[in-house]
Amino acid sequence: MNSQHGERGRLFVVGTPIGNLQDITLRAVETLKDVAVVVAEDTRRTRALLSHLGISKKRLLAVDAHATDGRIAKVVAALLDGQNVALVTDAGMPSVSDPGAALVGAARGQGIAIEVVPGPSAVTTAAAVSGLVDGPFWFAGFLPRKGKKRREVMERIRHTHDAVILFEAPNRLHTTLAELAKSQPTRNACVCRELTKLHEENQLGTLAELVDASILERGEFTLVLAPVQAEAAAETPEACIPEMDAMLEAGSSVRDIARELAERTGHSRRDLFQLALTRRGKDS
Repeated sequence: MNSQHGERGRLFVVGTPIGNLQDITLRAVETLKDVAVVVAEDTRRTRALLSHLGISKKRLLAVDAHATDGRIAKVVAALLDGQNVALVTDAGMPSVSDPGAALVGAARGQGIAIEVVPGPSAVTTAAAVSGLVDGPFWFAGFLPRKGKKRREVMERIRHTHDAVILFEAPNRLHTTLAELAKSQPTRNACVCRELTKLHEENQLGTLAELVDASILERGEFTLVLAPVQAEAAAETPEACIPEMDAMLEAGSSVRDIARELAERTGHSRRDLFQLALTRRGKDS
């Protein structure tokens, strides 16, 4: 695998285990043995993996979320000098919601050959174990923590009919579930914790049920939301009439009813406003 003198090196994008170390592929092991340099998100975690695989005295370089252009240029220079380089992440496939994408883009821009060594992925593992994904899905990565960007992503999730897969930190999981459940309480979902690890847990239910579920907020989480196309096609604003009538009886204004139900159901606020006006007229 080593490049000959004068030739450019090759960048190998190598998938590594997301939990169970036995999930490493034979090709990945051979690649990590043969390359001159291993580029890692966290060199300590990667060195532990290499040690487990019996690979020692390997040159490691860190390219994490805070990597400078200079650090990336250093790796590209090694490739241009003829050294083969393996890119790995802390777990799973590099360039999928991690800093590796910047290095791949920089190497490709210099005409470096890119070769992928496929391996485990939390995205496809969660899709498989949930049983909720049978067609197209949208991978949202880690959600923005707050502000306009988070509102925009939440709005997109609410309106997409495809399945959605996203990552979330333990301390933000309950907040995210509650926010999603507010607009789509009956949408089916699966919370996957510590995939492929000893204490793996997968909990299925509606978003409203999962908000109240006992979920240990520790470890790594992947959340799968079921597609809602069939449900959205079957349900019309008229399905809100019982709740709408109750809100009118309780004294809520037509404007407030339309706003609240639009946020929770995804139906048009204008359609709900007109329907609420009609229902109020029938009661007067």
